Amino acid sequence: MRTARLSRSVAGALLAAALAGLVACGSSGSGTSRAGTSSTAGTTSSGAVATTSGSKGSLTLLTYDAFEEPEALKTFTRDTGITVRIAKSGDAGTLVNKAILTAGKPEGDVLWGVDNTLLSRAVAAHLFVPYASTSLDRLDPAAAALVPGHEVTPVDTGDVCLNYDKRWFTDRTLAPPASLEDLTKTAYSGLTVVENPSTSSPGLAFLLATVARFGDPGYVDYWKALRANHVQVVDDWDTAYYNAFTAGGSGGKRPIVVSYSTSPPATIYYAKDPKPTQPTTGFVESSCFGQTEFAGILRGSKHEDASRRLVDFLVGLEFQNELPLTNFVYPVRTDATLPDLFVAYARPVPKPLSVSPNDIAAHRDQWIEQWTETVLR
Repeated sequence: MRTARLSRSVAGALLAAALAGLVACGSSGSGTSRAGTSSTAGTTSSGAVATTSGSKGSLTLLTYDAFEEPEALKTFTRDTGITVRIAKSGDAGTLVNKAILTAGKPEGDVLWGVDNTLLSRAVAAHLFVPYASTSLDRLDPAAAALVPGHEVTPVDTGDVCLNYDKRWFTDRTLAPPASLEDLTKTAYSGLTVVENPSTSSPGLAFLLATVARFGDPGYVDYWKALRANHVQVVDDWDTAYYNAFTAGGSGGKRPIVVSYSTSPPATIYYAKDPKPTQPTTGFVESSCFGQTEFAGILRGSKHEDASRRLVDFLVGLEFQNELPLTNFVYPVRTDATLPDLFVAYARPVPKPLSVSPNDIAAHRDQWIEQWTETVLR
C-alpha cells in the first residue's frame, strides 16, 4: 500500500537507503507496532522484534517500518498457540531488496509488503513458496488476478496520490494543485517533495503514475520540468511526510507530498480533541496510482504449514476489518466493512492511473535509470 500503506500507514504521521542496484522500488508506503498476548516489545527498522507470545512454535513476519500491527493478530496466537514476531526492515524497497539477497535462506517466514510495482522482480527471484489461500474466493478478483501462480496473496489495496496541506494554501490564497501538470507551473515552484523511486514504493508508484499519464518518453520531459521547478527528492515516505511536508508535524517547508488517498482521514483519526470535522489535508485524484500489497511464504521457511495458517489469517475477516484504521489501507476482502471515516473521506479512487504488470516488469529498471539521470544528475 500502500501506504503507505498508510501502504505504505499514515498512522505514524499523526502518529533506508535501499540497495538500488538490485531492485527498483521502495512505501510505504509508510508507523508503530503493537504485539503480544502476554508481552509486547518495540519493533525497529534495525530488525528488533515485537512478539505475540504462544506455546506452539513461532513465525517471523517480515514487513516495512510503517506496518502497524492490528490487534487481531492476538486472535491468531490465541487460536493456534503460534507466536508471531514482527521484524521491520525500512521501506518496502529495502525490505524486498534484503529478501532477494537472502532468497532461499530467509530471515523470516512470511513477508508482508511486496506490491504490484515490485512484484515481478520478487517473483523472478523465486522468493516465495506458491500457496492458494483458502479465502481466495472472498478476495478482490482484480487483485487476485495479478498473481495467477499464487506466489503471493493480495492483502490490501490503496492509491498513491499527491497530498497537499489545506491550511498552507488557504493562508496564501493559492489554489492547491489539481493535476500533475500543475506541479510544473511557476506558482508551485519549490513546493513539492517526492520519494526516490529506487528506494521507495510510493516513489516508484508516483513515477509510474507519470509514465501512465505522459507516456514514454513523455514522462522524461515532465520530470525535467519538475526538476526545473525545484522538486525535492528524499529516500522514503517517512522523511517526505514527517520531515519535509508542512503538515507532517516537524516544521517541514513543502506543502505538497507524494502520499496516499487515505492520508487525509488520518488527520482526523489521530488528532487530539477537539478533533477537526474535516481532514486538514487533501489529495489530487487525477494523480493517483493504484497499489496492491501482497503477503507470501518465503522460500526456505522451516515452518511452511504454520505460515499457510498465518497467510489465511491475514486475509481473514477479523484481520481485514482492522486494516483501515491501523494501516490506512483498503481491505482486499470483498465482504470486509469500511469504517465510517473511510466511507466519508476515503472512498477508493474510481479510476486510478495504472501500468500493466507486463510493462512494469519489462521497463521498470529502465524507467528508474532514466529518472535518475534526469532528476539526480
